[in-house]
Amino acid sequence: MPQVIQRARTSGLTTIVVIGYDMDSSRRAVEIAQSNEGIFATIGVHPHDAKTLTPGDVSTLAALAESPMVVAIGEIGLDFYRNLSPPDVQHRAFREQLALARTLHLPTVIHARDADEPTFEVLAEHAEAISGDWPAGRPLGVMHCFAGDLALGGQYVDLGFLISIGGTVTYPNAEQTRVVVRSIPLSSLLIETDAPYLTPQSHRGQRNEPAYLVETATFIAELRGEPPELIAKETTSNANRLFAFDRVVQPTGERA
Repeated sequence: MPQVIQRARTSGLTTIVVIGYDMDSSRRAVEIAQSNEGIFATIGVHPHDAKTLTPGDVSTLAALAESPMVVAIGEIGLDFYRNLSPPDVQHRAFREQLALARTLHLPTVIHARDADEPTFEVLAEHAEAISGDWPAGRPLGVMHCFAGDLALGGQYVDLGFLISIGGTVTYPNAEQTRVVVRSIPLSSLLIETDAPYLTPQSHRGQRNEPAYLVETATFIAELRGEPPELIAKETTSNANRLFAFDRVVQPTGERA
């Protein structure tokens, strides 16, 4: 882990978000964030593990969120590709964690695979429920590793979500994702690794890590015909609008 963080720093990254996807990884994400400057955490139970989520776990997530290093609820959502948890159980866990996000006034990190329509329906309900109690200009959440088409991406942007793009945009068969990247407003774009998965093309077969984000960002800049520096600046600004890094006091006593 220290070497991964150092390589990320050397590549130019200043801030990292460690994603929780079940109870153990959520606890670990908070521990890592509390121990390292410039690192933040999200907490949540992925749809694959929805069947494991108990009422006690939801209470535990609420307790974990008391740490100022927790900046979102997620990775949560629906995944009907593998159905490692039954769809009805996924829906229940998704709604319970969205309710938690509303209670805690936190944005969300959303996973959706082979579940575009039901995911959008649930998130539209969430957006309506939170609309009167959400800061103007702050995104409601982010569609993690977005793989949908431009029309769906536009619907999520209109709903109040950012669109996050991973290393898959660099793959030869990723034309649909490249269309999205070329077309959506830069103000709605984020870039991510999904480490240790979805390694950019030049590192395929290797474990993904934050340092490789630079390759994805450079590729996106070329697709959009914009300077890499602009992509870096604006996506960093978007991430700060979403996660509110600048309002968090780091373990050193410094603001992020």
